[in-house]
Amino acid sequence: MWVYFVYKKVEPMLSFIPALIRAPLAVLLIVTNTVFWFTLFLPFIALKLIFFFAKPIRKLASQALDWLGSRWVDCNSGILYLTQKVNWQIHLPDGLDFTKSYLVVSNHQTWTDIFVLQHVFKQKIPFLKFFLKKELIWVPVLGAAWWALDFPFMKRYSREYLAKHPEKRGQDMETTRKYCQRYRDYPVSVINFLEGTRFTLPKQAKQQSPYQQLLRPKAGGVALVLSVMGDYLDQVLDVTIIYPNNKKITLWKLLKGQLTDIRVEVKARPLPPNTHGQDYLENAAYREQIQDWVNTLWQDKDQLLQELKPALSESSPAEAPSLTA
Repeated sequence: MWVYFVYKKVEPMLSFIPALIRAPLAVLLIVTNTVFWFTLFLPFIALKLIFFFAKPIRKLASQALDWLGSRWVDCNSGILYLTQKVNWQIHLPDGLDFTKSYLVVSNHQTWTDIFVLQHVFKQKIPFLKFFLKKELIWVPVLGAAWWALDFPFMKRYSREYLAKHPEKRGQDMETTRKYCQRYRDYPVSVINFLEGTRFTLPKQAKQQSPYQQLLRPKAGGVALVLSVMGDYLDQVLDVTIIYPNNKKITLWKLLKGQLTDIRVEVKARPLPPNTHGQDYLENAAYREQIQDWVNTLWQDKDQLLQELKPALSESSPAEAPSLTA
């Protein structure tokens, strides 16, 4: 609770911090926090490299890294509290458990979504594992941290490329399968942005998306997670992130203090039945089942976005910090 008390002391001063100072201050604190925790990652990264094929040691190193990663997220969340004034509306289902495993699905509009999701679920469910583009492994410091935390790095191919190189078809699925098998060793939260990319109006128009606030969802990745881990996962957490009164959402706007309203609706949904061991590429019935399930989720989410996006209730207080020392 130490962040709460610090926050209460500095809260009256936040409104006087100009955007030109607020954003660099937030960036400096987040970078410093990242470097600090990454330094603590290094011994466990070395263990994972040295004992790459020794599963018990690798598992212990992964669990230690997940714990450190959670503290990294806690501190980032605290930094945002200390440098920003955001009116949060967060609605979570009852019964979330840090010892259970979840599949988390969400709409995707901006890099800010990642900070939002980490803040919403901190200390409530296991550390979130994001699917990342393979090129991001080369990002300094962060790429190594994501690798150490067992984030899946995916190589996505265009339809045109696959038409010329059919041997590459299904490789991204195989990567997902390998990571999901590894996740069965301890509680985990696997998150999938079903749209596969951030929402923009040009992308929506190009796709001819049938949804007003969303791109078309892609079912392949989530189908494979369910196929490999369907008997291990406990629930699906269906997340809808809403930025009321903000047409252009960027991480920089958040850091400057210009993103003042954030609403997050989380619904606990049962896993679709009979998914474990199914082959999405070869089993047409399973493919149709998951596509129908995903489209139903997206229809409900699109309706919710249309209902809630225009405004955020003025009567809802900001959530108090809940970080521990």
